[in-house]
Amino acid sequence: MNEIAHISDRAAAFCEATQVPGFLAGVYRNGEQAVIAHGVANAATGAPMRQDTGFLFGSITKIMTTTLVLQQVERGVLALDAPVVGYLPEFRLATPGAAEKILVRHLLSHSSGIDADLFFPGDAGRDALKIYVERLGRECGVLFEPGERISYSNGGMIVAGRLLEVVTGLSYHELLERDVFAAAGMADACTSAEQAILRSTAIGHFPDPAGGAARPTGMFMLPQTWAPAGGTAIGSIEDLLAFGRAHLGAGLLSAESVELMRTVTHDMGTPGTSPVGLGWLIETLGGTTVLTMSGASPGGVAVLAVMPEHDLVFAAYGNDPQALTLHDELLHWLAGQFGAVETPAYTPQTVDLQPYAGTYRSNQLRVDVRVVDGELEELVTYEPADEAQERVFTGFVGGAFTVPPMRYVPVGKDLFAPAGIPLDGLSPHYLVSYHGGAAYRCSGGRMTRRTPV
Repeated sequence: MNEIAHISDRAAAFCEATQVPGFLAGVYRNGEQAVIAHGVANAATGAPMRQDTGFLFGSITKIMTTTLVLQQVERGVLALDAPVVGYLPEFRLATPGAAEKILVRHLLSHSSGIDADLFFPGDAGRDALKIYVERLGRECGVLFEPGERISYSNGGMIVAGRLLEVVTGLSYHELLERDVFAAAGMADACTSAEQAILRSTAIGHFPDPAGGAARPTGMFMLPQTWAPAGGTAIGSIEDLLAFGRAHLGAGLLSAESVELMRTVTHDMGTPGTSPVGLGWLIETLGGTTVLTMSGASPGGVAVLAVMPEHDLVFAAYGNDPQALTLHDELLHWLAGQFGAVETPAYTPQTVDLQPYAGTYRSNQLRVDVRVVDGELEELVTYEPADEAQERVFTGFVGGAFTVPPMRYVPVGKDLFAPAGIPLDGLSPHYLVSYHGGAAYRCSGGRMTRRTPV
């Protein structure tokens, strides 16, 4: 398989240049499959990265949660356009009357508006998701009306996980293991560190700011309360390829449900936010449709991409967040086999910056925007709700959350790029956009809302 030779060479070169400890990748295409492994799974022990090494799936689990929900829709247990509270009466939000407007569909399309992106309540055993939903009702409101906008939603997927528990009578982990892992042939997948430690498993690392070797994470996984959003699922590259193959056609779901997942339901119309279907983020690269989801874990990042028109699945994992850059490069290279992948071109523009200045907030996050020397300057501040959540979040990002002020220049209507770096080929990950007359700021697909003066 020609693709895997190129990926292997690029992985070796990238890891050497960036000091990323290890990398895994695999490609399935037209009945053929290959996996490569490079480097080490754990810099502290020197354990090698093997082709069957397990790793945390992170937010790729969201596609699995969506699959579980649609299985229940096919069985007539759930309806996508029914209110969540009809199945989950205890579902409430701190904004009065908001929960009652949210449909099952909104949970899967990142359009529920639930303001819980950084809401990290700790473990609670088997009752973790029940406790999460109870606390959500007391501590988290909404950013916008359901269906009005897109904001990448961990909270929505976790509510979907609790919804599944209530309507099936099984725990989320039991459903995931039975109806996704076993059904898709994901032989090495599991949902606990206790199981993962019995086989080769990678841990995350963080780049040393001083330029030294990568530092191993001090926290392996997120709390059980985050399971449906991507806290606990673990498996190998072959497991992810098996799951991806099931979404090339009817496998875990009917052909109708598979098509529903890959049909765009919302599009914010800005380069920094991918159009979404149900679960999947949907891109067009090289003239072909690419279904994608990345998955961050403490010190690691995975990716799964499915190209239905070409019978192709790509999966990768790097045990350092810098690997996201390589994921993007390889995905664009693969799509480029089928057509030219356009390189975005941005041009600085002259606009009135004052309308964008102000303070924007979401759950435990504050963004102060002001005009400085003809540019927008942003200061992002983490405002932890309590010590327990701060411990989880700082463990997830590898230390204290301190971000220096960043400057941005306008490059389109309500669109801004970091100042002082080349704009040719700039990844959309770095863009910031404003919406609703600067009522909202969006970065990385996540909304913050302007705070009234």
